[in-house]
Amino acid sequence: MPAKMFSDGEMVMGRWPGSQLYYEVRVTGYNKSTQLYAVKYKDGTELNLKESDVKPLNYFKTKKRSISRQRSRSRSRSPARTQIPKRSTSRGREAKKPVQKEEVQKNDPPTTFIHQLQENSTNSKIISVTDFKEEKEENNTKKSYRVVEHKIRKEIVTDQLGLPYSLRTKKEEEKVAELETKDDHLYKKQVARTREREFGGRFGAFFIIFFLPITLVLLLLMCAQEDASVLNFPPPIPAVQTLWSSTALGIFTLWFLFQALLYLLPVGKIVDGVPLANGKKLKYRINAFYAFLLCGAALAAALYNEVNLSYIHNNLLQLAIAAMVFSLVLSIYLYLRSWRVPTDELAAGGNSGSFVYDFFIGRELNPRIKNFDLKYFCELRPGLMGWVVINLGLLFAEMEMQHRDVPSLAMILVNSFQLLYVMDALWNEEAILTTMDIVHDGFGYMLAFGDLVWVPFVYSLQAFYLVNHPNELTWPVALTIIALNTVGYIIFRGANSQKNAFRRNPHDPKLAHLKTIPTATGRSLIVSGWWGFVRHPNYLGDLIMALAWSLPCGFNHIIPYFYIIYFTCLLVHREARDEHQCRKKYGVAWNKYCQQVRYRIFPYIY
Repeated sequence: MPAKMFSDGEMVMGRWPGSQLYYEVRVTGYNKSTQLYAVKYKDGTELNLKESDVKPLNYFKTKKRSISRQRSRSRSRSPARTQIPKRSTSRGREAKKPVQKEEVQKNDPPTTFIHQLQENSTNSKIISVTDFKEEKEENNTKKSYRVVEHKIRKEIVTDQLGLPYSLRTKKEEEKVAELETKDDHLYKKQVARTREREFGGRFGAFFIIFFLPITLVLLLLMCAQEDASVLNFPPPIPAVQTLWSSTALGIFTLWFLFQALLYLLPVGKIVDGVPLANGKKLKYRINAFYAFLLCGAALAAALYNEVNLSYIHNNLLQLAIAAMVFSLVLSIYLYLRSWRVPTDELAAGGNSGSFVYDFFIGRELNPRIKNFDLKYFCELRPGLMGWVVINLGLLFAEMEMQHRDVPSLAMILVNSFQLLYVMDALWNEEAILTTMDIVHDGFGYMLAFGDLVWVPFVYSLQAFYLVNHPNELTWPVALTIIALNTVGYIIFRGANSQKNAFRRNPHDPKLAHLKTIPTATGRSLIVSGWWGFVRHPNYLGDLIMALAWSLPCGFNHIIPYFYIIYFTCLLVHREARDEHQCRKKYGVAWNKYCQQVRYRIFPYIY
């Protein structure tokens, strides 16, 4: 394999994707497999460039302008360009070919050079590099020029949908993939160590791994008390042997396998995910909503056969602990298998070298067992649908414990609001393929615990609270809460639909009214509509709905409002992560966007 020509941290000249310009850049890394250099421009943009698009600073020599020898090459020629002396021999005329000249232009500041190339319209191009050499002999100046021709393939810039550019042709990408398949050891991609650690690094990750399960257990114990006041904290801890139930673990495992079976059903369309850093595109089957309908049919059959769903309420803590054990075992499996996969399939943020941090964040980006994508499956299926089933079981438990013929209005509102939210996510399943969880984060303990444990058992906290702490609502109050949830849902769905439609087809006539800012990645940023209101209008709608879910529980205790408090912290932190990634990806364009859209989530507040 060719040796690395430029070292990390070295200042070089890098070609701007899709243009004829070279700018001064800093080398930040090198991929031995794809032979691409990671470079950082002065505006903060980071891209991957081929070696042929990276030149030493002294590769191009600036030429002193000689007015007497210049001839106009085109009407649009810049007066700062230099001219190569014309050859007057007949042989030169006979051998004349469509050779395009590469010229040098010096910009302000003087340390930045721009080299402009002119390309042919054919599948190859000829670059003629002029090396200017000047020698002083006594009082005369001797000038000589050396013309070197390079024939290279025409480059196609591919939009990686938010990932750094690769200036490699499709055939070259396929060739590299084939070579990696044939000899994984020789062509194994060397992924740079993760430098930026989130969540407080390995110490923060270690703390969160233990803090989240303890928090969940305490929340469930507090809700189960007759008086759920925080003044009664900590709640009485039951005997350890009562916390574990093999039956609960069996039920959770069967639920997981049942959802996996539905995932494998050959129904629904198959779509491509976003291009990954290694150039691959994974395929996903979109059938979550069909799976939800089948789950509904299965629940209806269970109720018809008089299956008691109030078991969920009576054993909710045991089910939660069983889910914790299951997610921990799954996380260990994911970490161990990540050491056997090609390194180009690792997540950029999960290769720090710290066991605790990588275990928490997740080393492998898209762990798959053949075509079964574990992360994509867990993102929506077991946890999100399990949330609905738990809510339904708590609804029946309320009727049984409070001797009601019908559920309370508060319980109906909580179940209805959250059912709408889940159905919306499943109906728009394809949209999650562009989210940070799928595109950026590895699959480790953080997502496994979050998807399988935190979502179903924490998000159902309001329904669990209402079982033991009824709250009667009047219809005016109920209608006000319904209106609030409707406003949140309109903002949430409108913002996400606008974003997804623009990603699918930016030239859709229906989106012609939107104002945009172009970026170096080839994509544009929306600066009007919902996305001109705040930078994350979908987060704003999410938080409004979260408040509407808690209000039916009344104001006697703060426990049912834990969700809105936690969710606000989560989305503010996620917004900060989004901000960092977007500024790194879009550079100057993101700064312009922030100048036009000042507020992040809450208008006139934050």
